[in-house]
Amino acid sequence: MSDAFTTNNFGIPVASDDESLTAGTQGPILLHDHYLIEKLAQFNRERVPERVVHAKGGGAFGELVVTGDVSKYTKAKLFQPGARTESLVRFSTVAGEQGSPDTWRDPRGFAVKFYTEDGNYDLVGNNTPVFFIKDPIKFPDFIRSQKRLPGSGLRDHNMQWDFWTLRPESAHQVTWLMGDRGLPKTWRHMDGFGSHTYQWVNEAGERFWVKYHFKTNQGIEFLTQDEADSLAGSDPDYHRADLYDAIERGEHPTWTLKVQVMPLDEAEGYRFNPFDLTKVWSQQDYPLIEVGTWTLNRNPENFFAQIEQASFEPSNVVPGIGFSPDKMLLGRVFSYADAHRYRIGPNYADLPVNAPKNQVNSYSKEGPMRYSYNSPDTPVYAPNSFGGPHADPNRAGDEGLWNFDGEAVRAGYIEHAEDGDFTQAGTLVREVLDDAARERLVGNIVGHVLGGVSEPVLSRVFEYWKNVDADLGKRVEEGVRAGLG
Repeated sequence: MSDAFTTNNFGIPVASDDESLTAGTQGPILLHDHYLIEKLAQFNRERVPERVVHAKGGGAFGELVVTGDVSKYTKAKLFQPGARTESLVRFSTVAGEQGSPDTWRDPRGFAVKFYTEDGNYDLVGNNTPVFFIKDPIKFPDFIRSQKRLPGSGLRDHNMQWDFWTLRPESAHQVTWLMGDRGLPKTWRHMDGFGSHTYQWVNEAGERFWVKYHFKTNQGIEFLTQDEADSLAGSDPDYHRADLYDAIERGEHPTWTLKVQVMPLDEAEGYRFNPFDLTKVWSQQDYPLIEVGTWTLNRNPENFFAQIEQASFEPSNVVPGIGFSPDKMLLGRVFSYADAHRYRIGPNYADLPVNAPKNQVNSYSKEGPMRYSYNSPDTPVYAPNSFGGPHADPNRAGDEGLWNFDGEAVRAGYIEHAEDGDFTQAGTLVREVLDDAARERLVGNIVGHVLGGVSEPVLSRVFEYWKNVDADLGKRVEEGVRAGLG
């Protein structure tokens, strides 16, 4: 038997792990059994609200080692030649709740936190390079359409397709989703993408647009729909267990981090709007440039403390990295940090997994669960005359701004020569997928639509896929009509 003795949360020895304090053998439990009260009250509060999206997931710690040289594009220290940076990743599904299966057809979240010497840099992306919508005002409606009906509490394919077909900008992402990449075999066997367009700034102050690609070194592998459905019933935590077990075995998964870089002045005249999250940049126009190798080599010691309470937010950028006119990115800059303040409290940056490794000189103060604080002689306001910290534009450097002007308007992106909601989805079908992948795509779409889609949505589904590709749309309609009898 262990020599360790039980204490309460304040280190005071506990008299019993087995019996509550009562007034006699059959009497009522006494209120002053403070350890029982502490234990029950703590139990009642040991869960935080689950994430509104990306609720189900898992993750691990790792390291980025820079093997390439992209210093002419960015001064960010973590991307300089030879740099080694500790990191944390959380993989997830988007629409499912905490208890949902890992193998539902869904995009996978791919959120990475880099603990740099200039503060935390969070790259919050997916396993797809595009997304369903291009403006954040549509995001709450999109997520609600992918979740559950208010009456029955059931997920509903008709609701999903109603939204998708009324938002044709979704076509590129839905084509990815219904294809092989919608069901990765494991998290280790999928690519990751920053998805958004970001800005890099070099030492000379020159600015560039950039997209991030994490290319899996394990190879791309996927599940068939039948395999995924079987695992959903027999092993709903399949992806979470696979990552944990692989790292425990010493089979540390790796990805090669690459970027596409676009000179600042080429964005305006590019074939399609490069800030539109429903589009990818052609790799023929902007080839992948290798940055380094990213390895996951350490499992969390406590899942709740280090994964469930981990926060990732696109607003965390470090000197040498900035934002772009990508509207979805700019919306997420607000919404992610705000979600963390709601879910895990206003002082969530004090939690060890979220705390930066460098020194924090902040005027943020007080609030629930405050842990860190300044010395009492540090002023609580700025500016001040008593040695408190002050903003230093030389350290912050170029904040990654860009030139814009004009009146406040509600408008879409500026149309470029090859913009169009269905253009890249059609290219994906015709030029990227092979015959076998196209066949699986048709089968996946037909199976999903037969899961409860009805008129008038059904007719829009057929038109939607004919706009992506005429032959694909014809085959989808024929398959659904045959299935409906």
